[in-house]
Amino acid sequence: MEISILRDPESAQRYLLQGLWLQRAIAPTAATVKPALEWALEIAGGGQLLPPVGFVADLGHAAFGADREVRAPRDLATIPGLPPGLARTYEDHVLGKVYADWTFERASDALRRYQGRDRVRGLAYVVKQMRERAGFSGVELSPGIVRTLADGPAEELLRRGWDELSSSGPMPLLIRLYEGLIAAARRTAEVLAPEDVIALEQRTALADMGQYVAHRQVLQIASRFEMSLPRHKVRPLAARREVPTRVLDEDTYPVGGFASLSTRGSIESLLQSQLAFIEQDRRLQPDLFDVKYLRDELYYYSRDENQFLRRRRTFLFVLYPDLVNARFKDAELPAQRIVLMLALLLCAVRKLSEWLGDDALLIEFLVVRDGDARPLAHEANLLEMLFREQLENGTVKIEHFAGPVDKYAAQKARRSLCHCLAVSTGSVDLQSDQTVVMQLHLDGPRPHLDAGRSPAPTDEPEDPFDSWIEVLERLLQACV
Repeated sequence: MEISILRDPESAQRYLLQGLWLQRAIAPTAATVKPALEWALEIAGGGQLLPPVGFVADLGHAAFGADREVRAPRDLATIPGLPPGLARTYEDHVLGKVYADWTFERASDALRRYQGRDRVRGLAYVVKQMRERAGFSGVELSPGIVRTLADGPAEELLRRGWDELSSSGPMPLLIRLYEGLIAAARRTAEVLAPEDVIALEQRTALADMGQYVAHRQVLQIASRFEMSLPRHKVRPLAARREVPTRVLDEDTYPVGGFASLSTRGSIESLLQSQLAFIEQDRRLQPDLFDVKYLRDELYYYSRDENQFLRRRRTFLFVLYPDLVNARFKDAELPAQRIVLMLALLLCAVRKLSEWLGDDALLIEFLVVRDGDARPLAHEANLLEMLFREQLENGTVKIEHFAGPVDKYAAQKARRSLCHCLAVSTGSVDLQSDQTVVMQLHLDGPRPHLDAGRSPAPTDEPEDPFDSWIEVLERLLQACV
């Protein structure tokens, strides 16, 4: 990938001013100059390579919907000196891929929810991830040059850029960069990775570097875990233990519609034709409707007697304070142990929600306190980002817990089938007769799962990462 450095201020200004006329999503006007230069300033000020300003402007207009607001047909000027077919090829391959790509559409929806400068920072993040993923190049120049141009009058900047194009034609550097953009678009399947889209939706793209890297690693490792698992529901463990619970009335729902007619029922299910027996002039004797009502001769719709039972299930993931010792990067693993643990739990929640979708699920993360201190506060914040949607719909709850876990689990087991997973680096004394208790030990690069009476496998994989996959599969087998 060619990297050009524009140290000469005049060459840098020519690069920026000519690039303003090369945008193709909407026609360049005075109103589009300042936003385009602001986006370019954020990219250059962040230490990134700056692609052509016209390409940055096209991405910004497409992401924020400015091209849809312009109802008049595009009146794009013919750029003097531009190679024939280059602009049309750029529109077909680059802009066409951007408009048709589902990752860019979701990223645009996330960017529109941003406010103020976060929008500019979010677009700079999109350009950075697209450039790294597709492999197209840009230039290095001083952000001060972009700032100086952004403070000038927009009409004057457009006039200067058109004069440069008319007198000497487009810079050869701009033509090479646009040809590189076209070639990169042809060899790229999706313009953004799924974790890039999630980072924008959960706003970790604008977070500090440590939080952003941890969030991205959790998503990437969770995807690796998910790819290694079977697509269909796993077979439960042979020696697993289930605790029966009482079926509550609110757990059952009638299914089907009205199946037949009967002479008993509520007034809401009465056939409307039976109202014809009500006489207008009753005088002193009861009418035929009253007589049929007393004799149970009125007809009612009767509902199907089948019922649908929705089982209540609660999963408690208890994170103990000694997990701070798991913030350790083993040479055999792709990330810290605690990052792999969060990815394992994320994948487990996704699979349980998929395979047990007919049950009433409640998944709670109990982050145990150490007195008044919260040693796992950063991990709790990361969990809130990972399960933002589930927290909103009430499927997942995250709580900094300070009470006895066994009593809390026993309370949950009174109304649902409860599974409890204790995660720590050492041994935990957690027992409950009404709850399926499991323990996950992170005392080394290979995790160990104690699933009660279920025997642990004797042969361990050679790769420590495969041990995490094996533990995840055994955990799911114990929970389904």
